[in-house]
Amino acid sequence: MDRLNAKLYLQNCYIMKENERLRKKALLLNQENQALLTELKQRLAKTAAVAANNNNNGSAKANGNAAAAGNRALIPDLNAAAAGAHGGHEKKAAPKPKKAVPN
Repeated sequence: MDRLNAKLYLQNCYIMKENERLRKKALLLNQENQALLTELKQRLAKTAAVAANNNNNGSAKANGNAAAAGNRALIPDLNAAAAGAHGGHEKKAAPKPKKAVPN
């Protein structure tokens, strides 16, 4: 009887030790999960703020697709006057005069 009791006691100790190890692991995984969830929420909030800012600046309205551009990836407006201040019609440089070649 004492032998069986000692065996059960050792098994119980092993189970409690394993339980404590798993509890610590679960706690670490939960902390990691909470940190990742917080990071995800921050990224989503930042993305939503950028999208809202771009919509308020009129980039979607300038395209004429304000309703369709609401949830799509942000696409720059290539028709905006940012690239060339002259509406894309820059003046070309005058051609260089040709040198006279003696005969």
